[in-house]
Amino acid sequence: MNDATNLNSTMCGTLVRARTRSSGAATLTGMRSRRVAAAFALFSMLLSVAPTLSAQPMGAISGVFEGVIGTTDPVSLIQYYEQWGYRVGMIGELSAADSKLLYGVDSKVRGIRLQHGTADHGLIRLLVWEKPLSDGVGMRPMRVEGSRWTATMTADATLIGNHSEDAITAKMPVRYVPPEWSRIYDLGRGRPFIDPVVGVREGMLIQPLTRQIFFERFGYSLPFYGRIDSTSHMKASQVTHFGMLTRADDKVALRFYDEVLGLLRVRDDLVSLYADAKASRLIFDLNSGESYYTTDFDEPRSSVTDLQAARSGRLKIIRFAKQAPMEDVRNISRAGHLGLSLYTLRVRDLTAYLAKVRASTATGVTAIVKNEFGERSFSFTAPDGYMWTLVEGQ
Repeated sequence: MNDATNLNSTMCGTLVRARTRSSGAATLTGMRSRRVAAAFALFSMLLSVAPTLSAQPMGAISGVFEGVIGTTDPVSLIQYYEQWGYRVGMIGELSAADSKLLYGVDSKVRGIRLQHGTADHGLIRLLVWEKPLSDGVGMRPMRVEGSRWTATMTADATLIGNHSEDAITAKMPVRYVPPEWSRIYDLGRGRPFIDPVVGVREGMLIQPLTRQIFFERFGYSLPFYGRIDSTSHMKASQVTHFGMLTRADDKVALRFYDEVLGLLRVRDDLVSLYADAKASRLIFDLNSGESYYTTDFDEPRSSVTDLQAARSGRLKIIRFAKQAPMEDVRNISRAGHLGLSLYTLRVRDLTAYLAKVRASTATGVTAIVKNEFGERSFSFTAPDGYMWTLVEGQ
């Protein structure tokens, strides 16, 4: 069965009875450092031209389209994500037989796509399983092989922190890292209380079905990297980037994302040390002397050199050394299990992509079938062991 439709207000009322919504650039003078002043002058110049940049049509592939969450209780998740600016967009259903063809799961499933403003990526899809395979990754820490997470920009990280602390007091199942200060873009340090600062406050919130990083910007802006819905309670954007954690040293697994899928590698092997940002140390449970690598993949309209062209929908891959102790949960971080268990990418020519993926080292490549919304799709497991679904779109 394949029955997708735009959800009208009556149907939305059936799913959710109550909606709850609450209602430049820094300049581092760096008197003692010409390098700081020059670097920041360049950064400020880039910010000044931001309004002249305009969106372009999607190319062969977009950024990460959706984070997919398996559930048996969609109402609670819809209510939750409404606070982050999402709304119900489309619903549809697959029979157990059709679900087996696309997801490899012998269970009837209902899909609910959650939109965020006018965003065409960074969305959330709920898969409501009749017979889920397991509880999924659940409350495990971020540092497990197979961990996925979504990152969202907010205009009020403190508010999210307040809710998190209240949840802990109420003895709700929550893993929480408060929003810690992190400097980004190596512009040097100005004088405290005198010079503006450029950075983010970044925190983590893990619940049984959701795994989220949230961050608030200070002193800079990126025009295409997240758009905040100021009317949402959490003052939040769509998902700006999607994370995955692995300990594979094999660069072949990384090359799959740019050489086969055509994503743009914008950052490669950035090393983060224990002594670096406190937020990263707490989020990934780093021990003294440990480090990890970060590689970022964007859609092709982004840029390796032009910061202002950076686009949300980024895929962020964190890599630990193989000897680093951690649990491998990739077998339950895939469709059919509860929680954040799948990512999707939207491409123009799905048939051409099927041929490329089949010719690669990916495994478990399905045939093209229609998903629960009637969109042509196929699934596969990438060389790093993560499951993906490609969706055809414009």
